[in-house]
Formats: sequence, C-alpha cells, structure tokens
Amino acid sequence: MDSPYTTVIGLEVHVQLATNSKLFCGCSTQFGAEPNTQTCPVCIGLPGSLPVMNRLAYELSLKTAVALNCEIPEFTKWDRKQYFYPDLPKGYQISQFDLPMSSGGFLEIHDTKDQFEPKRIRITRAHLEEDAGKSVHDEVAGKADSEIDLNRTGTPLLEIVSEPDMRSSAEARAFLDELKLLLLYIGVSDCNMQEGSLRVDANVNLHLETDEGKIATPIVEIKNMNSFRAVERALDYEAARQYRVWQETGQKIGESPKQTRGWDDAEGITLGQRSKEESSDYRYFPDPDLAPVTASPERVHEVKAGLCELPASLRSRLLSEHGLSLYDADVLVNQGRAVVDYFLEVAKQSGDSKSACNWVTQEILRILKDREISIGDFSVSATHLADLLLAVKEEKLPKSRAKDALELMDAKNIEVAEAIEQLGIEQVDESALMTLCQELLDANPKIVADVQAGKQQAVGALIGQAKKKNPNVDPGQVRKICLELAQKD
Repeated sequence: MDSPYTTVIGLEVHVQLATNSKLFCGCSTQFGAEPNTQTCPVCIGLPGSLPVMNRLAYELSLKTAVALNCEIPEFTKWDRKQYFYPDLPKGYQISQFDLPMSSGGFLEIHDTKDQFEPKRIRITRAHLEEDAGKSVHDEVAGKADSEIDLNRTGTPLLEIVSEPDMRSSAEARAFLDELKLLLLYIGVSDCNMQEGSLRVDANVNLHLETDEGKIATPIVEIKNMNSFRAVERALDYEAARQYRVWQETGQKIGESPKQTRGWDDAEGITLGQRSKEESSDYRYFPDPDLAPVTASPERVHEVKAGLCELPASLRSRLLSEHGLSLYDADVLVNQGRAVVDYFLEVAKQSGDSKSACNWVTQEILRILKDREISIGDFSVSATHLADLLLAVKEEKLPKSRAKDALELMDAKNIEVAEAIEQLGIEQVDESALMTLCQELLDANPKIVADVQAGKQQAVGALIGQAKKKNPNVDPGQVRKICLELAQKD
C-alpha cells in the first residue's frame, strides 16, 4: 500500500579531519587525553589571542569537496557564528556563512536490496569550521552535575550539507554509507563515530496531499544519533510521529515552529529540545582576525588529478571489466582498496574473476575476520591464491581439498605445490573413480532404486562414503558418475 505521505530528508554530516593539531592553534587533536589538557589561549578564546589557520585542514577539506563534485570558489572567508552553550568558551564558533569553500556537489547512491532506484543526492555545501567542546553529564558515580571538557574545542570539522533529496531512511543510510566509504578512501578522516569523528544531524518533514492541496509539516532536526542504524530508526520514528500528530491534532501546519529533537536510542523515540534557530539568530559577521583563503583553478585541478580511484568508479569497473554482480562489487569495495587490489591481482593471474571473487569474498574475508587481521597481514599472497585457483582448474588439486590446501598454505607460508604434496593429494583417474562409484552403487541398491524413481538427491549419501574411501575424490564428479551409472542399471 502506498504511504499517505512523502518523507523528505536532508542530512548534515560533521566530519573531524585527520590533522594532528586544531584548526586555528597548535593544540593536539588526540582522542582520549585527560579532560582540559589540550587547550590554549586561542582555542578557549582568551582576550588578545589570535587564530592562525591550519593549512592541512583546508587541504583535506578541498580534497573532499573535489571528490564530492563540488564547485570550488577562488575566494572564501571565515565568519563568526554567535551562540551560547556552556561548552563554547568564546561565545562564538568560527565557521563559514555566505561564502563557503565549496557548494553544488553531488553523491550517487544505490541499493543492492533494490529498496530504491539508484539516484543522485545533491550536496548543498561543504564548509570548514571549528568544533565546540563536550558537556559530560552525570558520568561520575554519586554526582548529579555536568562538567565541561574543552579538549575538542577548535578541532577542524568539515560540515557536509545535503539537499533534502532523500525519501526514506534506507536512502539516508545509503548516503551515509557511501559518504563514509569515500572519506575513508581519500584518507581525510577515520570516521570513527564512537570517538565523535563523524556525527550526523537529520532534517525531516512530511509532504501530504489534502483536500486543501499540498502541505508540509514543520522541519524537525534530529540530534544525538551515534550510529547509522540509529539514524535509520530515528527517521522512521519521526516520520510516523509527525503523521500521527498531524492526524490527532489537526493543527494548522504553518503555525508550528521548526523544532530540534534529540534521539533516545534506548527508548527508540525522539524528544523535543528547543525551537530551531534561523540563520539570523546566529548574527554572523566576518571574522576580523582571519584572512580570506584563495584556491586557484590550477590548485583545484591538481587536487582532482591527485585523487585515488573513488568507490563509485571502482565499483563500476568491477561490474564492467570483471562481470561481478553489484552485490559482490559492493562487498569488495566496502572492504577497502587493499582488498580490491588483492582481488584484482588474483583475477589477473588466474584469469578467472568469478572464482577470484568467490574465494576473496568468502574464504579470505572469513579468515581475516576470524583472526582480526588486515589483508596486508595475510600470509597467502595474491599470486599464491591465483596458483591455487589454477591448480583446481587444471585438476592438479581436487576442488574438495582446495580449502585444506589454503589452510596449510596460510599456516606454513608455503606455495600450493608444496601444500598438495604435504596433504598427500593424488589425482583419482576416471577409470578408478568409475570403479569406486560402481562399488558404492552395488552396495546400496535402495539408493539406486530411489534415483531411478526420480529422487536424485538420494545419491548424496554416496558422496560421503566415497570421501571416506578416498578423500581425494571430487564430490561433483562422484555425484555425476553415480547418477549416470544408476540410471543405466
């Protein structure tokens, strides 16, 4: 059944950039230090202190904006955004208002589960700003107060703002997954949500068709979401809540102000916090202590030329050049460039992209997960895995013993030929296999009768018996020969 409303979603993603020092001073950005030990007169706003821009933070922001297909102006400036929170010691935040460092980009999303068609999500802007501090509430046993940690104050953030182009929580999740993947590929952030390196605010409202025409509920901004799954749940809850409120109260849409609500993950609900500010409430004005920043077209071209192959392009290449399914390409790309490069080398040397993909996405990733290691720490090189695939293809190694050979190659850091020798694997010629299958059929007349009656699955019991007599037999060949012989009897 069609939904009685259209959900309209826009996201604001705050990305902590991978710098060792803050945006306008030399204080460390290391996570986990003792509270209030990474501050100085600049980041806590003492009188007379002057900020100096961290050039690396700007370059990382520029790299991200280019990767997001944004337009980069030659001139951008800094602005003071005035608001008063306990964890904002200066009483303002240095940000960017009317002349941001980038605007007008896009990010393409897709879904392997076919919940929505591939689509392009527009990026309104990506601008650089400094972070605020952190309020710590009731985290000390026996206390009922709040404390302030200013270590995070002044940390460089890139705020990426989307247009309200998403129509479901699934689309929002896909956008966040793809954005995080891109950020990791280009190396601008570790995107660790547990440490606050990536934070998401969601803006959501409903568009409805009524007898009076098209109307829209007030926009609600949802905060305090600490995972992508929480974003999905919060959006689904908030859409249903807004529709329920509209039905129950019959309120006139235009009379309700925009609102900020917090997400309670334990209860699975949003809670009202305050009315949502307008830009005029922040009383922006140009920061008098910072010089504007320029980016020449030549510099933008250099940054674009220096980008690695981005996830979308890499995914497309796996589909077109290697014939992978979208699901398999997604699995590989989501594991990171090192795993994709490993697959590409295995596929090249074995000449079999399909088998290479199956082995990497199933066996190799399983081993990496079980042992909690990266592909760089895995002892079986791409060349040696390709040799294993070729050994199976050339029937030097039974398919049924390939996993045994891989485990031995991994454990002893040896090549496939030596693994075959140590496993005592000998190829079973066709005549010997025919003899073995006939012996099994003679000893199991009931299975023969079942096969002849159309129950081909009955032959499965013979495969286990064949493996006991000779572990080197190929189960597929045993099945095929047994079926052929049984149907002749």
